[in-house]
Amino acid sequence: MPTLPPVLVGKAVTTPHSLPETDGKVFLLPRLGNRHGLVAGATGTGKTVTLMTLAEGFSRIGVPVFLADVKGDVAGLAVPGSMNDKLQARIDGIGVDDYTSEGSPTLFWDLFGKLGHPVRATVTEIGPTLLSRMLELNDTQSGVMDILFKVADDRGLLLLDLPDLRAMLSLLAAERKTISTEYGLVSSPSIGAIQRALLRLQSDGGDHFFGEPALELSDIMRTNIDGRGMISILASDSLILKPRLYSSFLLWLLSQLFEQLPEVGDLDKPKLVFVFDEAHLLFNDAPPALRQRVEQVVRLIRSKGVGVYFCSQFPDDVPDNILGQLGNRVQHALRAFTPRDQKAVRTAAETFVANPELDVAKAIGGLGTGEALVSTLQDKGVPMPVERTLVAPPRCRMGSITDAERDQVRAGSPIGAKYDKRIDRESAMELLARKADAAASEANAPKAKPITGEAGGFGQSIRDIVFGTKRRQGMVETMAKQSARTVGNQVGRQILRGVMGGLFGGKK
Repeated sequence: MPTLPPVLVGKAVTTPHSLPETDGKVFLLPRLGNRHGLVAGATGTGKTVTLMTLAEGFSRIGVPVFLADVKGDVAGLAVPGSMNDKLQARIDGIGVDDYTSEGSPTLFWDLFGKLGHPVRATVTEIGPTLLSRMLELNDTQSGVMDILFKVADDRGLLLLDLPDLRAMLSLLAAERKTISTEYGLVSSPSIGAIQRALLRLQSDGGDHFFGEPALELSDIMRTNIDGRGMISILASDSLILKPRLYSSFLLWLLSQLFEQLPEVGDLDKPKLVFVFDEAHLLFNDAPPALRQRVEQVVRLIRSKGVGVYFCSQFPDDVPDNILGQLGNRVQHALRAFTPRDQKAVRTAAETFVANPELDVAKAIGGLGTGEALVSTLQDKGVPMPVERTLVAPPRCRMGSITDAERDQVRAGSPIGAKYDKRIDRESAMELLARKADAAASEANAPKAKPITGEAGGFGQSIRDIVFGTKRRQGMVETMAKQSARTVGNQVGRQILRGVMGGLFGGKK
């Protein structure tokens, strides 16, 4: 099998002689791309451009990439860039021999279905824990949500969208005493609080996310006919305004990858690179159980061929037990204006492998736009000493695209017909509504009468004449009595004749 070309990150500018085999160039090895990574730095220092460079590099070697577009400029990956003197000077300085302006094979996604294919998941797939976080429920209300899911499972009710959730809340309210006895306390105030939270989520557009067809992982792990990895871009400029929904969705997607993908061990390249932009939103106000879940996923998903790359302003936005698992580091400039910034600089300096020729803490504050301190994993997984690096430019447009260009990319998408139209199949709401209608119909149905047919009128009069009423006998009863009397008289005469004949010696 031919050796895959490494992903070019840039070129060391201060101590290039420490990388003699690569002429000072800094690479990320494909077979170690699943060891995760971190891209950090202050706003405006070039983090997004670095992410685009890495995404293009992975795509060229056949690795699919999923990343969020928080500011709208990551969409530029879909179209070729334009050359200028400044860009050409950087290309020549780094020594990128095969540079050509080009776009990458791209899929656009959007939870709201406006700027890309709709991304949906069912309520059942999201589960009570993440749903409670989306709704910002307290512990008591989260417990009620756990009970709701358990009742739905026990009764075979499928939860697909928000109407199903509302139907289940109505069921819990109607059978609150019985359910509280069997499953645990369900209070009316908690049900009301969840209903209000659902209303807020719906007003924020969250109802677009729940439903079918649900996202299939295979559609974000595609390659095109040329063998290049498809780059899935999630439009997040509006979604980022709902941070709980944004972070919970990405965490759900990461959990789905962890639960569904098989163990594959170490491959020659990752099966998928997953970029978590604005990573601090994942950990803000996250309960301990959720943090433990993230730590578990990050630690174990490597063996399933997935590399997770966090992007945030400060390295300490990521908890230490997760930060220690991120082997590939790119640190852009940090400005130490506040005690918080100074602490972040110290943290960043301490997480790198020391380079005796570089004062890391001092260098972080003096990095220019497009420069970064870089340390990637090399042979045998050993991190290289940190290098001050001029980051290689992406080959795509470094900026937003027009609506016409976006529409053109969407028109050529291989999955548009699959996701653009919502499917609404029978689920909990329809089943509960049918049961309620059946119960109401049975309660309101008239009592059955012994004689069916036309009520009142001429038909009833005929029945009264023939069969009679409570006050007078009918023709049938009268004829029966007359026949009985006639038969009785004949039998009586026969008996009398027999008796008298026996007494007087007469013949029968």
